[in-house]
Amino acid sequence: MDTITQIALGAAVGEAVLGRKVGNKALLWGAVGGTIPDLDVLARPLLSGVENLGFHRGFSHSILFAVMIAPLLGWLVQRLYRNSPLNASWRQWSWLFFWSVFTHPILDSFTSYGTQLFQPFSDYPVALSSIFIIDPLYTVPLLGAVIAALFMQRTSARRRMIVYAALGFSTFYLLLTLGIKLQVESAFRNSLAQQNVNYSRLFSNPMPLNSLLWMGVAEQDESLYIGLYSIFDDGDTIEFQRIEKNSELIADKLDQAAIRKLLWFSRGYYTVTEKDGTLYFNDLRFGRSDLWLSEHGEYVFSFRLIKDPGNPAVVEDIYQERPAFALNGSLLQRFWARILSNHEGV
Repeated sequence: MDTITQIALGAAVGEAVLGRKVGNKALLWGAVGGTIPDLDVLARPLLSGVENLGFHRGFSHSILFAVMIAPLLGWLVQRLYRNSPLNASWRQWSWLFFWSVFTHPILDSFTSYGTQLFQPFSDYPVALSSIFIIDPLYTVPLLGAVIAALFMQRTSARRRMIVYAALGFSTFYLLLTLGIKLQVESAFRNSLAQQNVNYSRLFSNPMPLNSLLWMGVAEQDESLYIGLYSIFDDGDTIEFQRIEKNSELIADKLDQAAIRKLLWFSRGYYTVTEKDGTLYFNDLRFGRSDLWLSEHGEYVFSFRLIKDPGNPAVVEDIYQERPAFALNGSLLQRFWARILSNHEGV
């Protein structure tokens, strides 16, 4: 999830764990704990494109990392406030840091990117894909509760109630997205069956900033079928765009480290495109700049394959291209219309 969300969640968790005892210090250090896993991005300039792909949301987002870092941070903060009347024990500070750090990767695992919770024992990327990386309905209650708590007495029952209520609502909403996902995937499967599309597997995730409009990707051999479905759709047949993987363009490179990493990261939901003699590996799970509302758009996660100068047949590294988003009024209007199941407005 985005940084603001992780700060708000960490602060709220810190308040729930230790706010009554140490006041706003719990909000502060909970927010710090909530951001620590994402400090892995600081290593980005030191790593190659291939290395970065597996490093982010790696060990720093694992369960073991939370277990290991919490006692150390707890000891440091307990020492920092050793002369303060509003201090807590090493154990209590450690408990705060464990929960503020641990909830970060747990929340991330509900998105599509993939969170390696079980590092270093397994690099399996947990990705439930039920919430977009920025979802105001999840974040705003937490952020509002944290801001309100800052101006209340630490012993106030109302302060605790507001934070507990925000945590409860956000958690309920997060679980609700899993239920919505089940309904959405059922609709995708029914529509694929109606259109006699035999597929081997199906991926779905919500479109930006909401949990009402979803994208589905069905794999059929070397083809992928992309469709949108809103929970307001009423029995309409889903229109799918067919996209070819074009895997023959990298068939001679499947044993190379860069391609193996891309296949691992994308889970096989990809298409390879060629432009001016350069190959691009596009991860379909993250959509396109047109929000799939037209026949054309730039892929959000597009990796340029960099050839080895000494051996052009070898992919030496990858570079992620950043598409130019044209989030103009027209596109946003069409996006909103599609959420409301207004196909004509699209």
